[in-house]
Amino acid sequence: MTTPATILVADDDSAIRTVLTQALSRKGYEVRTTGNTATLWRWVSDGDGDLVITDVAMPDGNGLDLLPQIRKRRDDLRVIVMSAQNTLLTAVKAAERGAFEYLPKPFDLPELLDVVDRALTADLTRSEKTGVPAGTDDKLPLIGRSQAMQTVYRAIARLTATDLSVLISGESGTGKELVARALHEFSKRRSGPFVAINMAAIPRDLIESELFGHEKGAFTGAATRYAGRFEQAQGGTLFLDEIGDMPIEAQTRLLRVLQEGEYTTVGGRTPIRTDVRIISATHRDLRQQAAQGLFREDLYYRLNVVPIRLPPLRERREDIPDLVGHFLTSMAREGLESKSLTPAAMAVLQRYSWPGNVRELENLIRRLTALYAQDAIDAADVEAELADAPVAAAHNLDGDRAESLSETVERQLRRYFDSHGDALPAQGLYDRVLREVERPLISLTLAATNGNQVKAADLLGLNRNTLRKKIRELDIPVVRGINS
Repeated sequence: MTTPATILVADDDSAIRTVLTQALSRKGYEVRTTGNTATLWRWVSDGDGDLVITDVAMPDGNGLDLLPQIRKRRDDLRVIVMSAQNTLLTAVKAAERGAFEYLPKPFDLPELLDVVDRALTADLTRSEKTGVPAGTDDKLPLIGRSQAMQTVYRAIARLTATDLSVLISGESGTGKELVARALHEFSKRRSGPFVAINMAAIPRDLIESELFGHEKGAFTGAATRYAGRFEQAQGGTLFLDEIGDMPIEAQTRLLRVLQEGEYTTVGGRTPIRTDVRIISATHRDLRQQAAQGLFREDLYYRLNVVPIRLPPLRERREDIPDLVGHFLTSMAREGLESKSLTPAAMAVLQRYSWPGNVRELENLIRRLTALYAQDAIDAADVEAELADAPVAAAHNLDGDRAESLSETVERQLRRYFDSHGDALPAQGLYDRVLREVERPLISLTLAATNGNQVKAADLLGLNRNTLRKKIRELDIPVVRGINS
């Protein structure tokens, strides 16, 4: 007869010990429980138990601190960690110190029982652990203890020792770049650079140069050699934000780099080996875009090795008080007056739908902190600000206030410069931007004149031969069969 596995449970909450004892016993396991780490360590040292389930916060110690000792004494003993602290750092520390799994409290009992079964039957392979960066504490940019965020934290924790490509999906304003930075900071590449590029902010004709760099003289204005983002990120992480906005021709080049592990600069001939981890993000449905032929399906599968979905704020309203507290503290450190929100004001925030997600919430708190003199912000103040928010959003999105062409160009160029951080774009920007504007201008003019090149040339103020030359140079399709 097979001897049942013995499970050691350590938790200072007697109710939890009782629930786990009953549930595990019904599955045929032997269960021993304790409310302190000293007894747990004695059992482990004596060679007792086949699996440990321990809480983090114990009256005589920390369950996480015990994990390295357990691994050193009994490396084959699986440990499941539970915690009510529910932060990203807790999940990462649990993974780094050798926990088989981390479960936030309150836990789902069927899920815990499933983890127990897996822990007792799976082969335990120790992967290289990266450790938690020195000086890291709970003041992390990812805020929230909701179940939705626990799923994100656990995914990040599981990926600390890997170089797998990650695709982060989520609505605008949910914090996709923060997740990408956390994946980098807790990885073995954290000593290398983290380089981010927003594909939506890069003009179509500039993407290859921005990603792969160019040689001196590769095109008009290329006065010096430019190191692209792949080269800048060597040994670290390259974050491709808004990957769904990447033109199809650039997708082909990116796929080839991912497949072959090397690239050439624009105008270059010598292949360059690449050593970067790719993390990408999008607010679009890439699977649907692939079905429509707008995104390469093979590239999608290359990028989507590990998917992480960031929930919109409306799906984790219980995190709003923690987020508000974080923003108020941050703004006080910036020199703004210290404020608080009344319970009624907080209730208003938790009822709102937040189409702009966490970014919208942060901007609102910043406005409230800057514009209202009173120390305690009340519900009426919040409602007054939120009453204008949908109007302002619709005003901008629907174009009720006509944005001038100059404002549109300035907004796009500002995003382009911002995407470089403290660095500058490659030289030759003037000519590249003019080419980027020229192509859609001529294409739309031809569409407006139904392909009539005489009318298009007149409308543009160009000689007809000059227009034809530009159509050839820019490879602009022209509708045939129409009098031109």
